[in-house]
Amino acid sequence: MSGSSLDGLDIAFVELTEQRGNWNYEFVATECIPYSPQWSADLLAAPTLLVPEFLRLHTRYGHYLGEQVMSFIEKNALHHKVHFIASHGHTVFHEPETKTTSQIGCGAAIAAVTGLPVITDLRALDVALGGQGAPIVPVGDKLLFGNYPYLLNLGGIANLTVQSGDKRLAFDIGPANAVLNRLAMLEGKDFDENGQLAQSGLVIPEIVAALDGGAYFRKNAPKSLSNNEALALGGAVLKNNEHPTADLLRSFSEHLSGQIAEAVARFGNGAGELLVTGGGAHNTFLVSLLREKLLPLGVEVVVPEKSLVDFKEALVMALIGTLRWREEENVLQSVTGAARSSVGGALWLGT
Repeated sequence: MSGSSLDGLDIAFVELTEQRGNWNYEFVATECIPYSPQWSADLLAAPTLLVPEFLRLHTRYGHYLGEQVMSFIEKNALHHKVHFIASHGHTVFHEPETKTTSQIGCGAAIAAVTGLPVITDLRALDVALGGQGAPIVPVGDKLLFGNYPYLLNLGGIANLTVQSGDKRLAFDIGPANAVLNRLAMLEGKDFDENGQLAQSGLVIPEIVAALDGGAYFRKNAPKSLSNNEALALGGAVLKNNEHPTADLLRSFSEHLSGQIAEAVARFGNGAGELLVTGGGAHNTFLVSLLREKLLPLGVEVVVPEKSLVDFKEALVMALIGTLRWREEENVLQSVTGAARSSVGGALWLGT
């Protein structure tokens, strides 16, 4: 799994068990491989490349993914234990209104390098069926975390799943780490550890108002954001050089926590627990703002153990791949707005 925050490649070896419709999981081995500055730059520039360059990057990144998987297998003594690889790749273009989405990382290249079956293009069929193709994790929320009425992922983009019984609604809320990390880089940091810089800053009300004014926030679900759309929503801080970075971080954190609370109030089903995962769950200041804003709604914020915080999305990709292997529905119509639920994913058999 490679997320929009571009912090690195998440690899998880997961054992999944299903008995009479009840699913359980175990993380056997996990690793986040940081991207080199060159890979970060290449992936960031991918949407603007000419077609030949884009295709070469797609192929080269697929070979890179295969090589990293082989290194991971060697390091963790997983030879002859991997049934298949489920690869999300990295989203470089997402335009559901034209039924178009692209996650690069050539499946044929991964299969050629590893000699293992590979499942890729997990979002493509849903988008072809008129769906948003995102969020894609709610099938995992349903089967693995059905006891939580609310699940929040704080990655490059924040997305929320609301579930009650067999009903679930999920959508992108707005940009999260994609903006916070870029602001931290202005101070020579990869990210704002524990939200310390943001906590030291002051809220600038007019900036919060400008951020909150984005038309996307008033749209009904299902809805999703491309990386570029998400960054555009953060323009009021990313393009601002009049205020200290700490104040911009503090203002954006106020905006983000407020939009999350507003989404829970608008689309939620009352009191309950909210499971928070993704890199933003380590931002203790942001989590404290969330707790403060969700308390009046009777919603308790739960941050689980570190492996689930960091690798929940990779875990869900493994589950989506498993469902594809079993030819069972793995993308939910009720979440994405597609013409029907679907069995998404292209299969490359390797050897």
